[in-house]
Amino acid sequence: MIPNAADDALGFADLGLRPELVRAIAGLGYEEPTPIQREAIPPLLEGRDLLGQAATGTGKTAAFALPLLERLAGGDAGGDAAADGGVPRALVLVPTRELAIQVSEAVHRYGRDLPVRVLPIYGGQPIGRQLRALERGVDVVVATPGRALDHLSRGTLDLSRLEAVVLDEADEMLDMGFAEDIEAILDETPAERQTVLFSATMPPRIEGIARRHLRDPVRIRIGGGPEAAPGETPRIRESAYLVARSYKPAALGRILDVEAPTAALVFCRTREEVDALTETLNGRGYRAEALHGGMSQEQRDRVMGRLRSGVADLLVATDVAARGLDVEHLSHVVNYNVPSAPEAYVHRVGRVGRAGREGVAITLAEPREHRMLKTIERVTGRRIPVEKVPTVADLRARRLELTRAALEEILLEGDLEGYRVVVETLADEFDVMEVALAAVKLAHEAGGGIEDEEEIPQIELRPERDGDQRRGRERRGERPGERRRARSRGDGMTRLFIGAGRSAHIRPQDLVGAIAGETGLSGRDIGAIEIADRFSLVEVPEEAANEVITALRNTTIKGRKVNVRRERF
Repeated sequence: MIPNAADDALGFADLGLRPELVRAIAGLGYEEPTPIQREAIPPLLEGRDLLGQAATGTGKTAAFALPLLERLAGGDAGGDAAADGGVPRALVLVPTRELAIQVSEAVHRYGRDLPVRVLPIYGGQPIGRQLRALERGVDVVVATPGRALDHLSRGTLDLSRLEAVVLDEADEMLDMGFAEDIEAILDETPAERQTVLFSATMPPRIEGIARRHLRDPVRIRIGGGPEAAPGETPRIRESAYLVARSYKPAALGRILDVEAPTAALVFCRTREEVDALTETLNGRGYRAEALHGGMSQEQRDRVMGRLRSGVADLLVATDVAARGLDVEHLSHVVNYNVPSAPEAYVHRVGRVGRAGREGVAITLAEPREHRMLKTIERVTGRRIPVEKVPTVADLRARRLELTRAALEEILLEGDLEGYRVVVETLADEFDVMEVALAAVKLAHEAGGGIEDEEEIPQIELRPERDGDQRRGRERRGERPGERRRARSRGDGMTRLFIGAGRSAHIRPQDLVGAIAGETGLSGRDIGAIEIADRFSLVEVPEEAANEVITALRNTTIKGRKVNVRRERF
């Protein structure tokens, strides 16, 4: 009988786990099972197949690892690998090397009082070490699909006596191109095995695998995002900032300065963006590390070691490179671009706010990405407030606040007598308040940080924007060389020179789309457009001219970089 998941008083001992496992869990500081553990462990102990939808941070590793250990320790072999020639009895497939190590370590910790041997196998590690361990005999193999298939082709991984298979982060494995590898591996396993599949999302491909390889599975679904510990609500603060592309590096630095994260994971789209942003953040005084697919395994290991040890406090990574990462002290997740799918947003956000801890999820959205942001809200059912980018005044106030907090901490700690002589000496010549102010100034300036004087343009949402009306105007101005007239608007406009025209196949809608897509302007904010053979002239509001110039210089029009400046009279 499955215990009532609503029973918050339910303990691990009530789930039917053996005393050795309960003791190990208690020793690790876990007092009560999470919702997914309450729902998954009982049917898995009964031998049922299971299909679970759960995001990162819900406790699913223990949800499948504890029943797995219970099964292996209670089997005929009693966990003695020698009894069956050391052939693995359980296989866990995961998408990345990092997750293979984490799951392997977790299984080892949970089963520390049981004679169950665990081996992670993955690429980037000398295969000879893995071969020797497999020859000695193991009970549980935690593997990435590619390396598991490699061992199968070599004949060094025998799955003929497998009792259980777990597919963890199944959607991530499919996204990384492991679908055929997974099918080939499952074809080598006994038909009577127990199969467990966990995935953050349930696209049709996952359902297809479930239909082919799971037998009458129990289905469980734990929320659409990170779960809190029993009795607690998730404490994730989500927010977004509308920022023109050219100002995004500065805006991110400003936001991080105000947020002061313990450790942050920043997601970028490309390797080039990762490298450029990492360099920018390091120049701003952060200890940032890059992580992407162009790095060797040794470099990846070094980066993760620095992050986990606290030597680095920011990890800038591509989605693929960051899959499977689990950083215990992560406080912030930043989407440098709006994720292309709501599922990706959910998965990223699930990395913070675990077990009721506080977490922050921040998204930087270019004006053209605002619609995707609304789609994510609609799919997840969660509102993502759009905040204003911190101003220079906000940043200065935050730095003063940090200085005050640091001084307060020193005052509470006490042990200040050694400095009394300095204050008393200065007090003979200066007012005590002036001495205190000088000390605060010294402490504040010693805190470092860039004096960021440039204001970042605030982009206002324009719900009244009439896309049909704009498209109609663009259609009317489509003939090359024809001047596009705006509605009467009076003064306050300035004309920009753009170094591309009819010879580059530039049309009015190309210019309108580029400006509206990269800045906070809408199509109706743009005035007259005149297109000549080698250049174009565009009227924009005077107050937005600098923003438009900067934005267009940092993007392409019709696939080419163009010179943009104010028109010279």
